Amino acid sequence: MLLASAPEQRQASGEQFVQLLPLDASGAPAAPARIEAKLELAAVVAQWEKEASPRWVWHRTQDWYPQLLAAGVSVDRCHDLLLCRNILVSSQATSASAYARGNEPIPVETAEASLPERADQGSLFDQPLRQSQPTAEELVADLQGQLEAVSGSLHPGRLALLLAAESAGALSAAEMQHTGLPWREDLHQAILSDALGPRPSGFQRPDKLEALAAELRNQLNAPSLNPDSPQELMRALHRAGIEVRTTRSWELQQLQHPAIAPLLAYKKLSRLHTANGWTWLDQWVHGGRFRPEYVVGGVVSGRWASRGGGALQIPKNIRGAAHAEKGWKLVVADASQLEPRVLVALARDTGMAAAARDKDLYAGIAAQGFGGDRAKAKVALLGAIYGATTGESGRLMPQLAKTYPRAVAFVEEAARAGERGDIVSTRLGRSCPPPSRRWLAGQRTTTAEEQRRADAEARSRGRFTRNFVVQGSAADWAACWLAELRRRLRFLGAAVEAGAGSGERGGPETDGKSVPELVFFLHDEVMVHTPESQVALVRQLIEESARAATALLFGEIPVEFPVSITVVDSYADAK
Repeated sequence: MLLASAPEQRQASGEQFVQLLPLDASGAPAAPARIEAKLELAAVVAQWEKEASPRWVWHRTQDWYPQLLAAGVSVDRCHDLLLCRNILVSSQATSASAYARGNEPIPVETAEASLPERADQGSLFDQPLRQSQPTAEELVADLQGQLEAVSGSLHPGRLALLLAAESAGALSAAEMQHTGLPWREDLHQAILSDALGPRPSGFQRPDKLEALAAELRNQLNAPSLNPDSPQELMRALHRAGIEVRTTRSWELQQLQHPAIAPLLAYKKLSRLHTANGWTWLDQWVHGGRFRPEYVVGGVVSGRWASRGGGALQIPKNIRGAAHAEKGWKLVVADASQLEPRVLVALARDTGMAAAARDKDLYAGIAAQGFGGDRAKAKVALLGAIYGATTGESGRLMPQLAKTYPRAVAFVEEAARAGERGDIVSTRLGRSCPPPSRRWLAGQRTTTAEEQRRADAEARSRGRFTRNFVVQGSAADWAACWLAELRRRLRFLGAAVEAGAGSGERGGPETDGKSVPELVFFLHDEVMVHTPESQVALVRQLIEESARAATALLFGEIPVEFPVSITVVDSYADAK
């Protein structure tokens, strides 16, 4: 291991220097520190990578890696102390360790969510981190505390795997931001022009959006209405006799009035204009690539988030702009029915495992317990995972529990734990947040009304923990899948580089000059931009990585985790 600490400035010259400290397996210094000029850091790191391929230890990957990538240097492995710290201090597997007792989680800076905020949990996100960089001595102490916490945990192997996958994810995130997703600005411009009209000047609305606003004002008899103002819009609707509680599309769609159609059309085009319009294109697409900043572990379940650009929420109507370069293809792969299959593996339900051997898990479940009705099987299983115990899902639950008792019992036990205020964990050891003080205080009731409110909040937390163990374990699997694919693609790149240097083709079939690049990751989906000649090899690497991730998490089990792979020119054609 090799630890890098924050740059220090020498007052006389103003030049910045970085301290590199070799460490042994226990995290203790193994040799005297080396002081390197920051301007020469990329060359030094490249030399270390070539000679020793160390595991770099640093406070935060985003503080170091983007600069190295910009200088043309990539690293094989790292240990991200901040990401690992937040896992360890929250994990039930290490709750008895001195490290967990002596530290608190540090908020992860993020701006976008993929799980809704729950009233009983507090926000899944906190305020941006603002703190000074720790010293080398503090970093060493933190690393040693983390290593001790892992070795003394309930499942050291699983937790070490989670930390390694999380840190590899941090490297992948920085690399994907640096590489970028191929993006055709001309296609994006055409999509916007077709939907909205020509690009407006200043802060004016596009022509088609303004035309809808004018029609809406006419239908509501509100000449000065600004449809972008929820308050003005609500008042105008009420004055027109349209009784609504919100201006959300799902509520408006249930109404019959001449103003509803232009209003819904306006809201749809307005979302396109504000979220992915010309300003978005100017800000986030450079050099023919979309370059968002990912936030690894930005959601408590372990899923990623992003700081801007909507990387994890690319709408279907602009996916056509994500387009492979000439002579290349986009290989888009997603893990089929990942969360239900993770539940099968977690619960060790042999009956559901047999159903999961079919490529379509829902069809397999339907054949065993729902008379072949796939729709009912899907509703029942997703209801079990997400806690939908009323309506159609609730009606089907007894049949699901009768056919697959272990799977249903697993999520029910997680739900009961949440209702008690207990903490649940994923397969590799990431734990959910503890209940808030307000939640705990609310459970100490004195009146019937307070008891009803407490029961409702307990059930809400139970739904959260029920889903957490499954979604979080699915995030564990996806993190390992991504790390394994990154490792294999790096091996391919090294083979090509070695072949180019020796005048040979270098191992795997390549075109001799370019290799596939990982360009996108979304929960259970990866995208690789590859030369056409490498499509078959990339498919093989993706499938191998999925099998490796399954073995890492669950060992040898009779449950398959198939991946659906499509090869396209445009992301819009992938689904």
